[in-house]
Amino acid sequence: MRTSILLGLAALTISLVPAHARAQEPVVGAPDAEALFTSADSALHRNKQAAYHIERELLVAGHWEMADRWLTERYLQHNPNAASGRAGVVTFFTKVLRVQPKPIPDKLPIPVVAVVAEGDYVTVITPRTMKDPRDPSKSYTTSWFDMWRFVDGKADEHWDGAVKGAP
Repeated sequence: MRTSILLGLAALTISLVPAHARAQEPVVGAPDAEALFTSADSALHRNKQAAYHIERELLVAGHWEMADRWLTERYLQHNPNAASGRAGVVTFFTKVLRVQPKPIPDKLPIPVVAVVAEGDYVTVITPRTMKDPRDPSKSYTTSWFDMWRFVDGKADEHWDGAVKGAP
């Protein structure tokens, strides 16, 4: 009971501080992103490595012609902007977003906060910098995630934090 009262008072105190007065801790990547994509467990390691290749070769370098190496043909997509199926996601990146391939980097050039693997699932969390809607001269960091469910070393299903874009 005493703990509940103290937690309630703490929540009330925090709620009385205006949101703009609270400091935000910036979201930053881990010092060694490459190490996050490894595991001593062979099944988790295989899935983490597949997620790594998806990030590096497809998402960063735009080599969607390589999608069949890392995505199943069925590829269920939960991003509301892209259709399901490997062909649907390839079309989204190459025809809708018009991503052009560039050289595949030796190492992942984006910061990664964490890579969490459990069973057939791998979640990659990355920092994202956004413009402050209340003051466009300022920006802030937040977290983005991509989560895949793997089947036989290929992503078969995907989730992320995307919302529908403006027409």
